[in-house]
Amino acid sequence: MAKPATVKIRLNSTADTGFFYVTKKNPRNITEKMVFRKYDPVAKKHVEFKEGKIK
Repeated sequence: MAKPATVKIRLNSTADTGFFYVTKKNPRNITEKMVFRKYDPVAKKHVEFKEGKIK
């Protein structure tokens, strides 16, 4: 049976609040680490979220 093309990743806040989002990505198409600018409710503002591994 084939492996799924997508993997789960964790988007960690760069504001050091400990907040994170969980999303999927296809590593065959997107080889570099993902960086998004999203809302951090702990910091109460939009900050950059960088990709990390799910443990």
